[in-house]
Amino acid sequence: MKKHLLMLAIASSCLVATQAGAMSQDEYKVAKEKIEATYKVDKAKCDPMKDNAKDVCEKEAKGKQNVAKAELEQQFKPSDSNSRKVAEEKVKATYDVAKEKCEDQKGDAKNACEKEAKAEEAKGKADIKAMTAKK
Repeated sequence: MKKHLLMLAIASSCLVATQAGAMSQDEYKVAKEKIEATYKVDKAKCDPMKDNAKDVCEKEAKGKQNVAKAELEQQFKPSDSNSRKVAEEKVKATYDVAKEKCEDQKGDAKNACEKEAKAEEAKGKADIKAMTAKK
């Protein structure tokens, strides 16, 4: 009995170890299709919205899609380059949404909002540059 349990434990740990490795081409394709489907659903949620709220919603959906694609590439082909791409997409998505939200404002408030969004983007890019310089 102990021998069977030991063999079962070894077999299951080997199975888990092989699954923890790189993703197969089929898994990649399914994940990519899921990202596209999620994007379509997220974008459809924006349809009943009006004006800038709709634009913000669409930017959020697109940013989420781009980040998910970059993360998928990192999972499929792990590399420093793909890791950097994930970080860049996150910064870009955050900036695009923040900038779009500024469109609701007028005058000095709008300018201040855009400057703040640009400053956050610059900080994010600097963080990415510092992160890759250490490697």
